[in-house]
Amino acid sequence: MSKIILTGDRPTGRLHIGHYVGSLRRRVELQNSGEYDKIYIMIADAQALTDNIDNPEKVRQNVIEVALDYLSAGLDPAKSTLFIQSQISELTELTFYYMNLVTVARLQRNPTVKSEIQLRNFEASIPVGFFTYPISQAADITFCKANVVPVGEDQLPMIEQTKEIVHKFNAVYAPENPVLVEPKALIPEAEACKRLPGTDGKAKMSKSLGNCIYLADSADEVRTKIMSMYTDPLHLQVSDPGHLEGNTVFTYLDAFARDEHFERYCPDYANLDEMKAHYTRGGLGDVKVKKFLNNVVQEELEPIRNRRAEFEKDIPEIYNILRKGSDVAREVAAQTLSEVKHAMKIDYFEDTELIRTQSERYTNGESVTK
Repeated sequence: MSKIILTGDRPTGRLHIGHYVGSLRRRVELQNSGEYDKIYIMIADAQALTDNIDNPEKVRQNVIEVALDYLSAGLDPAKSTLFIQSQISELTELTFYYMNLVTVARLQRNPTVKSEIQLRNFEASIPVGFFTYPISQAADITFCKANVVPVGEDQLPMIEQTKEIVHKFNAVYAPENPVLVEPKALIPEAEACKRLPGTDGKAKMSKSLGNCIYLADSADEVRTKIMSMYTDPLHLQVSDPGHLEGNTVFTYLDAFARDEHFERYCPDYANLDEMKAHYTRGGLGDVKVKKFLNNVVQEELEPIRNRRAEFEKDIPEIYNILRKGSDVAREVAAQTLSEVKHAMKIDYFEDTELIRTQSERYTNGESVTK
């Protein structure tokens, strides 16, 4: 069986380093590993509109921002298919058919849906499109028959929902020759990469909270944000023992620092474990740790910034890349939709056998189908 990946992001803002360590960096690694036959990267603008319906310009403007972040981070249109969700109309039709396979009660039990509804204060009035987005996401995953979906742990209920839809569709419509493929979630292995906190120590990095370091930030912006980062409120003096738990600076170091960084920027320590040990026993100041983190993050982001500056010189070409990728995705989706409609017995005009047998029935004066 072919190994196929589907993943993507909602274009509601520029991507930040939480996206980078949580999924984007891993996507580039998977793309370059040579282990996968096809990789589809989706800009989920239609999904973004489910809770931004009154602000389509926000979504429209951020499509190009996300595309630039993708390309500057290392996603290669020669290796990965980058496409825009709304341009694949077949996804909408697949979603409509899948709706019959899911109950309202099942959607209400979905933990991700419940938490997202609370986050957006939709309890009193939930847009139907937002409520049913797990079904739309199933269409996104199954149109290309993806069997690997890189996601964070908070998205695991969505993958489970897709598996249920795939299983039920195949059981009802294609028990002998399954049409849809069940996906497998691929979550970050490193704990720090599963959900990078905001620079203020809040659990979620969010544009609205102003606690993000964006991939497109300048070196000065990154430095300012890191030097003002939340650490240990009890670590008042350099000599005080420090605490690692809840310390945002060390969480970021867990995600970014490697042994070779210490040789270049902080030779007092051989690795992060030695730095942590010194910090916890006292004698290591937050400023020194932050300066080290700044050097590490700047090294990671500088090539991304440089590539972005080059891509920004030819924006029409970025749209051309997205157009070509959308054309490829649409062709694949059309083939899957054709198979789905055939299994559901609603491919009337393509089913020559149906037309022939119906013609014979009426020619022979037989009754209409029972």
